Amino acid sequence: MTESLDAALDERREQIKKAALKVFAERGISGAKMSLIAEEAGISQGLSYRYFRSKEELFTLLVQEAVEESQSAIRSLREQPGTAVERLAHFTRRMMDESHRHIFLLLQHAQRSDDVPEPAKVWVNRYSPQDVLEQLVPIFIEGQQAGDFREGDPRAHLLLYFSVVTGLMLQEAPTAQGWLPEVDNLLRLIRRL
Repeated sequence: MTESLDAALDERREQIKKAALKVFAERGISGAKMSLIAEEAGISQGLSYRYFRSKEELFTLLVQEAVEESQSAIRSLREQPGTAVERLAHFTRRMMDESHRHIFLLLQHAQRSDDVPEPAKVWVNRYSPQDVLEQLVPIFIEGQQAGDFREGDPRAHLLLYFSVVTGLMLQEAPTAQGWLPEVDNLLRLIRRL
């Protein structure tokens, strides 16, 4: 009985977090209210406070999870088998998946908003797009050495690539599959022709 109750509580908590992620991604922390999060989750506002004391607590938790997810994605990219092209394609698909769009937008708000709670700022400071870029440079160089990626400065090529990816993440996707159908086109920006 306790296990099923714990599972139900965990499920409700995840439901609230998922709703909050969407609300924060769309409105930022300033425009989000617990009432909007509860409405998105399909629960009463009072029930949401049983799980989270405030929107700031919820925002901080989501930022922490987003940073950890980002770091995990980078680690798995380096450990994944396959060519540099295959690994970068997998990473790009993971980023461009519609479910990750809200995570990306949340981090954008967390990096730019003045209203970010102090504990969330600590987590945001652990996430640096520049660090992500630097961690991908060895994979890009590996691809250059294999003749798969364009010659030239790997940082400049990756910066261009991520600028396009970032721009797409800020846009509504044209299809139900999000931007996933465009991953091969994105890779053409850095692939050797």
